[in-house]
Amino acid sequence: MHEEEIAEQQADITRLLFHHIQAPLTGSQYIRGVLPAPTAAEAVRIATGPENAYTPDDLVAYEIPLHADDHVVTAHDIIGILRALHAGTHVYASDRVGTVMGMTLVRVDVTAAEVADPTPADNALTILRSLAHPFTEEQPDPRLRGFLFLGRNRLRLYLDTEDASGVIAADVRLSSAVTALFAALPSLITEEERMAADATDPHCVRVVDLTEW
Repeated sequence: MHEEEIAEQQADITRLLFHHIQAPLTGSQYIRGVLPAPTAAEAVRIATGPENAYTPDDLVAYEIPLHADDHVVTAHDIIGILRALHAGTHVYASDRVGTVMGMTLVRVDVTAAEVADPTPADNALTILRSLAHPFTEEQPDPRLRGFLFLGRNRLRLYLDTEDASGVIAADVRLSSAVTALFAALPSLITEEERMAADATDPHCVRVVDLTEW
């Protein structure tokens, strides 16, 4: 896949999954983050955990390839795979388990993974979303590639923009003036004086701290 195709697919998956920060994925498990896999890898990482989980010890990240044989893996496929993985007990080969940002990282073999069927609520959401927010090929700028809860009042946004190269992580305070932040975000994430490296996060090239903005 071309790097831009990977970016578009990661962005589409993020857009279709983030409602599961409020609606449970299954049982007591919620989506706590969607991470663009590093170095233009053809994968996405989904962090799951309890509804109020903010620390790495409470989260598990699943790395899911964007392709399985000739099949494009969609957000709906990912939901089905994650639900199946959370049903019962699963044993993973040691070479498929690691860590990232303090979280356990499981690399999923999608060719062998079970996929849970969509629920009526899933299908209803698809219908309603398609009517309320029809698909458009026009990409926003900046474009949301992922997110991760870092604390009760801190959210990391993974963004890309035509005005800078690579994925930029922007840390925002959830109690801030959201409307004003949105308006200023395109310029804030490209200001050099705000940028810093984060060696612990392989999903971005730099971080912009906007929590005091």
